[in-house]
Amino acid sequence: MRIPAEAMLQYMPSEQLALSQRVALKDVVLHLFTHHSVTDPLLVPAVAEPLLVMVLSGSAIVEERVLGGEWEVTQVQAGNFYLTSTALPYEMRWQARGGDTFEVLHLYLAHSLIDHASRHLLGSQAGPIGFLDISGGRDDLVWMLLEQMRLELIERREPSSLFVRSLAQALTVHLVRTYRDPEVMGRRSNALQAYKLRRVIDLMNQRLAEAFCLVDLAEAAQLSEYHFSRLFKRATGLSPSQYFIHLRMDRARQLLLDTDRSIIDIGMEVGYSSPSHFSQVFRAKVGTTPSAYRSPEHS
Repeated sequence: MRIPAEAMLQYMPSEQLALSQRVALKDVVLHLFTHHSVTDPLLVPAVAEPLLVMVLSGSAIVEERVLGGEWEVTQVQAGNFYLTSTALPYEMRWQARGGDTFEVLHLYLAHSLIDHASRHLLGSQAGPIGFLDISGGRDDLVWMLLEQMRLELIERREPSSLFVRSLAQALTVHLVRTYRDPEVMGRRSNALQAYKLRRVIDLMNQRLAEAFCLVDLAEAAQLSEYHFSRLFKRATGLSPSQYFIHLRMDRARQLLLDTDRSIIDIGMEVGYSSPSHFSQVFRAKVGTTPSAYRSPEHS
């Protein structure tokens, strides 16, 4: 995986828990995901911050590719990790092995932490750095530090932001020491920050029944409409309005399979007062009609 996820993010069909919301941290974003098998490719956005993913339990076959490229396959189990700072969105899919699910932890580290560690290790004049892409690696120290973060945020009744940030600082120093890409130095790419992308996608999900509003989304990201639209498309490969429709169709697919509500009601819930318009958009995006998707044996 090279992920989302926080800002994953991409709308993932997984059980998820935003661990970093339990403490006041803007420079550390942590999400815990319980993944079921996914056969349809998922779009993983590119964000400003490097992403570290640790497999906590279970095992899976994970496939990933750049858009339009060939699939690369990795077998993973508890203890394997991924590190990426890709500037382009990409696609993923996975198959859980030996059970129905596998559990992963997603960590985004803010550039402020990385820059501080870089200056500490490489000198006060050190510029922005990049990391090597790691797929399915193993590192006992990475595992230990992430596990301590997870335990602090889940097990403690009142988790300490100082303790979590200290662990994140120690982890960042280790990553810079061990996985810095010596060929990537200099100007940092202009990309949307993970916490802003997550905030925008959360707002979209809350308003699927409402009309699309670019102004509100840009305000949530604290950017101009033009700048926000450009960075959002760079991160996800889709314009904000296209991504909004994508979320609507994901929600409609879920409701069609998991409930017995009428297609008219489902269309209303995702913002389509006209059943024919809903069916038209659904067919264009999913490849079949809502009724056929719900009962594929009758399609």
